[in-house]
Amino acid sequence: MTPAATAPPAAPSARGPRPAPALRRVLAHAGLETRVLLSNGEQLTVAVALPAMVLIGLWLLPLGRIPGVPSVDTAVAATFATALISTSFTSQAILTGFDRRNGVLRWVATSPLGRGGYLAGKILATLTTHVLQVVVLGAIALAIGWRPELLGLLAAVPVWLVGTVAFGALGLLVAGTLRTEAVLAVSNLVFVLLVAAGGVAFPTAAYPRILGGLVDLLPSGALGELMRACFASGPFALGSAVVLLLWAALGSAAVVRWFRWTDS
Repeated sequence: MTPAATAPPAAPSARGPRPAPALRRVLAHAGLETRVLLSNGEQLTVAVALPAMVLIGLWLLPLGRIPGVPSVDTAVAATFATALISTSFTSQAILTGFDRRNGVLRWVATSPLGRGGYLAGKILATLTTHVLQVVVLGAIALAIGWRPELLGLLAAVPVWLVGTVAFGALGLLVAGTLRTEAVLAVSNLVFVLLVAAGGVAFPTAAYPRILGGLVDLLPSGALGELMRACFASGPFALGSAVVLLLWAALGSAAVVRWFRWTDS
């Protein structure tokens, strides 16, 4: 009788640290990015305080109004557009620029998070911050007499998403192509110019014809007109929707083509 065959010894299991699932990595990075945005006094000022000042100022002053439309409605439309640009463009440009200078992007490119996870986390953090902005600014607007319509709120959702992509891409493009010191100056200067003269605070119809035609081609002008259509009974302009979509598509393509992950 032959002895029973013995099983070969099991190979030692390779135990060691393994990366978390991709979704968990992205969510963790999004949480970190959101905390950085909301814990930084300068970024919090840009994200909430400045849009709130725009809201109160346009509500009280006879600026940027549409005949027959309550001043609070036009103020809310301009405020939400300002809030979107401040977070998607200015804040992301500055934070990403510093990440690039400090070598964070170089490290991320070789980590389990990867470049795609890094960008996905930034997008989620931006959208989370937008929700908080809408809640805070919406509460202030309700307190001063804003009475939104459900249809306008629903129509604003796709506008907000496309606008986030368009201005987020522009912010990344600035952060990924300029030196950090230049990113600070350019992002803040462009933000002020877009809000003050780029079709956000004032309808494009208020500009001289030639200048108004140029403003219509800006992403800020398109966003401002679409926000007024959603919240201030303004006319819906298909051209504004096409312009914002084109900026989102071309801006994303430009980021893929020219964004540099290192500051050298």
